[in-house]
Amino acid sequence: MAIVRYKPEGQSRTQPWGMLDQLYREMNSLFEPSLAQGGDEGKLEIADWSPAVDIKENDDSYELHVDLPGVDPKTVEVTADNGALEIKGERNSELKKSQEGYSRIERHYGRFYRRFTLPDQVDADNIKASSDHGVLTVTIPKAETSKPRRIEVG
Repeated sequence: MAIVRYKPEGQSRTQPWGMLDQLYREMNSLFEPSLAQGGDEGKLEIADWSPAVDIKENDDSYELHVDLPGVDPKTVEVTADNGALEIKGERNSELKKSQEGYSRIERHYGRFYRRFTLPDQVDADNIKASSDHGVLTVTIPKAETSKPRRIEVG
């Protein structure tokens, strides 16, 4: 069943149908993780699959661990811009055009894309990325002003 957006002529966003239309778009955006938000409004990234990501907060940084088995680290693009971190790339299929002999295929191939909103208090100029055994690690250092410090009571 297809959902079709209904917007009567002359209805504004302040009237009931306008608010339902807005709710519909916001709910759809929850299920479309490849839709870029923020400064690139309207930009749509197409992804065939989405890698699993673990996020860890340390005292002086945040760490993202992204599962990318079978992906050449040289083809992965990590960018930080306008308060967002984007990770994208592609895993090429080893199957080519022949799928003979396979009874089940569960691994994902094609383009992948993940986007994360960065906290305000990070040092975006010193973000580092490395790859080891199919796991991409992105280290995002916290800004000096956001690190807790002990204040002596005199």
